[in-house]
This record gives sequence, C-alpha cells and structure tokens, in this order.
Amino acid sequence: MKEKLKIGDIVLSKAGRDKDKHFVVVALEDIFAYVCDGDLRKTDKPKKKKLKHLKLTGSDSEYIADKISAGLKVTNTELRRAISEFEEGVEE
Repeated sequence: MKEKLKIGDIVLSKAGRDKDKHFVVVALEDIFAYVCDGDLRKTDKPKKKKLKHLKLTGSDSEYIADKISAGLKVTNTELRRAISEFEEGVEE
C-alpha cells in the first residue's frame, strides 16, 4: 500500500542533484509535488518533483500545513526551522 503524500509533509529526495536532502511539500499536482527547503529552494520558486522521487519520512509540519491551507504565505525561515527540528529529532 502506497502512503499518501500531503501538504506539510517532510520528505527526502531520492533522485536528482538534490538527492538525500529534506524538503517540505508545499503543493501537490497530479503525479508531482512542489517542495521547498527555504535555503536552496525558496518559497517563491519551489522545486517540481515526481512523487516517485520522494520518500515520505513519516513526519510533517502541522504549522506549515495549516498556514498553507489558510492561504497564508510560508516564510523560508519557517521551512528551515521545520526541517532542522526534524533533522535534530532524527539524530537523537
């Protein structure tokens, strides 16, 4: 059974030059997800990646998901904070 990706999920890139980097899903479209990390991929120019090139980490940022669903703009700082908090939790 394939897990369903949703906005606000923290994902790991499995392919491309950004392989093994974490991103936050900011939009979904058919077989694509738009992902940002707030550093190399800013919110004003998200990366369009095929779903098969993303691995679900099982973690998400409810704060970012709520903000996007409310139609508010997510800042790059918020994305970087969500990813760094996730990565710190994984290391422990």
